[in-house]
Parts: sequence; structure tokens; C-alpha cells
Amino acid sequence: MELFFTVTTVSAALIVGALWGLYLPLPRKLEGFLVAMAGGALIVSVMEELIRPALETLPFWLLALVVAAGAVAFTAADRGLEARMQGSKGAGLLLAITFDGVPENLALGTALIGASGLEVAALAGAILLSNLPEAAGGARNMAGGELSRRRTLMLWTGTAALLATAAIVGNLALQDVSESWLAAIRCFAAGAVAASLATEVFPKAFSEDHFGTGIAIAAGLLAALGLSQLSGG
Repeated sequence: MELFFTVTTVSAALIVGALWGLYLPLPRKLEGFLVAMAGGALIVSVMEELIRPALETLPFWLLALVVAAGAVAFTAADRGLEARMQGSKGAGLLLAITFDGVPENLALGTALIGASGLEVAALAGAILLSNLPEAAGGARNMAGGELSRRRTLMLWTGTAALLATAAIVGNLALQDVSESWLAAIRCFAAGAVAASLATEVFPKAFSEDHFGTGIAIAAGLLAALGLSQLSGG
């Protein structure tokens, strides 16, 4: 029940965000502010919920290597996607967010193993905050290009289903995996998410809200820190 509720809440944010971007006015500065705030929240959550706990089972050199591997993997794939999808802005945005979301949701699924809802509230909350504005901006750009609103909403709904599946797979398929392997998987995902913040999230936020980005990131950091208190972090 806990897994179903968490996965549904996080994935539904993509659909709600897409509806928001398609049917409600979304000022560009507000979009940039929200994206930056979500990124700030993810910085705290990635460190506190994925990387720092891994120090209990992994030596620092191995932890650093795995985080770096996740960052390199995301960067290489992101570069390849950009080269392939040049001239198709809407599809490129969807693919980028999908690739970002898969490791996030795999991490969410593994974080739920043996944990209470409060213990993963910070990570789930940060991903939810991230999904809403990213889906809103992505859906708006896609519908403003080559796709209809209906087709765009269908694509985002499919993406939400894919990411929900990733979280469920991360939770069910890794139940019997050792804690060291779980820590390594979470660190790899953390590296991928961290790289996505640098290449996808913060540049987009800065282009939309030039002066408010720093304030928004600080607000996101504080929001995630507040959520982390639910788990005693």
C-alpha cells in the first residue's frame, strides 16, 4: 500500500503538470522559478537520501566512483539524445525528462525497501516538486510545436506509467539484493540526477527566470531540508 501510494503520487505529478502546461497560463518566469526550486530540493534529497546513507556500507572511494559513473552515463546519453533529436524540441524534452526520471524512480523504489513512508518523504517530495514544473514546461513546448494537446497529454501519461513501472521494478526486483548493492544502485542514480540538474534543470530555469534562480534554489533547499526532518534527518 505504501509503495502504491508513493508511486502514484509521484507519477501523477507528471500528468497534473502536463495538464497545467497545456490548459492553464504559465508565465515563463514562474516556470523558471519553480524548476529552480525543484532542482534545489533535489540537491538536498540526493545527498541526504541516496548518497550519505551509502557511506554506511560502501567505502568512500567506491561511492565516489559509482556516483561519477552515474553522472558520466547520464551525460553521454543526454549528449546522444540531443544529437539525434536536433530540430525536434518537444520530443527531445520528453526524452530528457524520461531519462532523468528513470534513475530517480528506480532510486525511489529501492529507497522504499524496508523503509517507512516518512523515511522517503524528502526524496518523494523533491521528485514530485521536480516533475510538476518540468512536465508543465515540456508539455507546453510540445503542444506549441508539432503535436496536438491530446497527443501531448497521451505521451506524458505514457511517460508517467513508465516511471511508475521503474519505481515498482526498483522496489520488487531488488528485495533480496544486499545492502551494498542497493547503496551502489542508489549512488549511480544519484550521479545521474546530479548531472541532469547541471545540464537540464538549472540552465532551463536560468533562461526563464534570470534573476530569481538563486532565490528559488535556496527555497528548494530549505523545502527539502524541512521534508527531511520528517525522517529525523
